[in-house]
Amino acid sequence: MNTVDAKRILETALICSPQPLALRELRVLFDDAVGVDTVRRLLEELQTDWTQRGVELVQVASGWRFQSRPALRPYLDRLHPEKPPRYTRAVLETLAIIAYRQPVTRGDMEDIRGVAINSLILKQIEDRGWIEVIGHRDTVGRPALFATTRQFLDDLGLASLDQLPLADGAAVEQAVRASLDGFDDPVAPAVPADAPAESSAPGEPPAAALPGDAETSRAPVAEDAPLDSPPEPPPAAAPAVLPSEDGPADDGPSDPTDPKAV
Repeated sequence: MNTVDAKRILETALICSPQPLALRELRVLFDDAVGVDTVRRLLEELQTDWTQRGVELVQVASGWRFQSRPALRPYLDRLHPEKPPRYTRAVLETLAIIAYRQPVTRGDMEDIRGVAINSLILKQIEDRGWIEVIGHRDTVGRPALFATTRQFLDDLGLASLDQLPLADGAAVEQAVRASLDGFDDPVAPAVPADAPAESSAPGEPPAAALPGDAETSRAPVAEDAPLDSPPEPPPAAAPAVLPSEDGPADDGPSDPTDPKAV
C-alpha cells in the first residue's frame, strides 16, 4: 500500500470516528502491516495538510481526533445558542487541586483550600467523568485517593498532564478555568475582602444543611470584649408613674416626709 492511500484511510477513519483513536487502533486499519512509526509520520503529515483549514488534527490523551479550531468557536456556538453548563468557584478550585496535586484525598483538598469540601462537589466532578478514585491511602480510615481521568484531558485538549500550564496558588484555578472555556461560574455578589469565599454547586443545598460537609464560618469578635464575659444587661427602665384621680401625675416619686403626701 502506498503512502497516499494509507493517509487517505487514516483521514477517513479519524473524520468518521466519534471518539479519539489511539495508534494501536489505527494500525488495525492496515492489519498491523504498517508500523507505529509510519502511522505517526502519516498523522503528522495530515496535521500539515489541514493547517489552513477550519478543522485541525490534534493528539489528546485517548488518541488522535479532528476538531474545530478554537478561533472558530464563537461562530459554531451560534448553532447551539443554549448556554453551556456553569460551574462554581468551589468546583473549579477543587478540580484544579486534584489536577495539580494528584493523587489527593478529600482531607488534602480541604487543607489546601482551608475549608470543608461538600461531598456534592466531588460527586458533580465524578459524574462529569473528570475524576476517579484510583486507590486508598494507607492510613487511619483509608481515605480515597482522587485523580483526573483521560476524559478530563480530552475535554481540555491535552495529551498528558505535563501539558498543564505551570501555576500555583490562585493561578491554578485560573489555568483550569481558562482551559474549561464555557464552564465559568455565575457572577457572585461582592463580598468583603476578609470574608471566606465559598459557593455551592448548582442545585445543591446550602452547606450548613449537610452535617460533616458544611463549611464553617466564624463571626468577627470585638477586640475590646472578653470572650468569657456575659453580655451586659440593658439599663433598667424608670418606673412608670400613674396619674392620680385628682390631677396630673407628679414629675417624680413623692417624698414620704412631705405632709402633703400623707
